[in-house]
Amino acid sequence: MPGQLDLARRLDVATEAARAAGAVLQQLQGNLQDIREKRPGDLVTEADRAAELTVLEIVQRHFPADSILAEESGQQGNGAATGFLWAIDPLDGTTNYAHGYPAAAVSIGLLQAGEPVLGVVYDVFRNELFRAATGMGATCNYLPICVSSTDRLENSLLVTGFAYDRRETADNNYAEFCHFTHLTQGVRRGGSASVDLAAVAMGRLDGYWERGLSVWDIAAGIVLVREAGGSVTAYDGSPLLIESGRLLASNGSLHAAMQLELSRVQPLQQALPTHPTQFTSV
Repeated sequence: MPGQLDLARRLDVATEAARAAGAVLQQLQGNLQDIREKRPGDLVTEADRAAELTVLEIVQRHFPADSILAEESGQQGNGAATGFLWAIDPLDGTTNYAHGYPAAAVSIGLLQAGEPVLGVVYDVFRNELFRAATGMGATCNYLPICVSSTDRLENSLLVTGFAYDRRETADNNYAEFCHFTHLTQGVRRGGSASVDLAAVAMGRLDGYWERGLSVWDIAAGIVLVREAGGSVTAYDGSPLLIESGRLLASNGSLHAAMQLELSRVQPLQQALPTHPTQFTSV
C-alpha cells in the first residue's frame, strides 16, 4: 500500500483535476453543440472530451509514470514503474447532464494492484466535492461524512441503475429493481454511479447495487463508501472483483439483508421487446 504522504499528495492532485474539469462542465452545461450516441442510450458530448483532457493534463503533469484508464481515450501507459492506475470518468451521468437533470459528476479513482485506494467525486450540479483515501476517511467539502445507521430494509432508501445493454439481455436488473421496491421505502435510479455511491457514503441513501459498470464508474465511489464506514462487495458478499462490473454497496448494517435478497431474485427469462409495436394486446 502507498504511504499516507504519497496518498495525500495524490488526493490533492485528484482534487485539483476534478475541480478543474468540473469548472469546464459547469461552463458548457446548457450550451452543448455536439451530442452523439456511442451506442443506444450512451451519449458523449464535447463536454466529456474537454473535461477528460483537463483531468489528463493535470494527472500526467504530476504523475507521468502512472497508468491511466479514461472513459473516452482508453488506456495510457502501463504503470509498471509505480503500480498505480488512474480510473477517470470525466462526466459520469452524461445523459443527465445533456438533459439538464442535476445528477452528474467528475469521478477520479486510483487503484494499486487492482485495488481502489483513492477517490474524488465532484458533483457539478450541487458543487459538492467528495474525497477519500485508504486510512484517511471520507469527506464532503472537507467535512467528515459517514454512512447511515438504517438497519432494516423496510426502513431503507436504496438506489440502482440499468446498464446500456439492458435492451439486449435478460440480466438487466429489472427483476432486482422490482424486488427491492416491494421491500423498502423506495428505490431510486439516479443515472450516475459515482453520485449514487457518494450518496451512500454521505448517508443520504442506505444501499446500492448495479451491474454492467466500468472501472471508471465505480473506482472512486468504492473508496468513498468504505472510508465512510460502509461495505462494498460482490453481490454474494465475496470480495469485489472490480472488473466484473457488478457490485453491492451499503451502509454495512444492511449488507447481509441486501445480499440475501439479491440471491432470491428470479431473473427474467428473456430480454424485453425494444420497440412498443412488439407488444401484443390481449
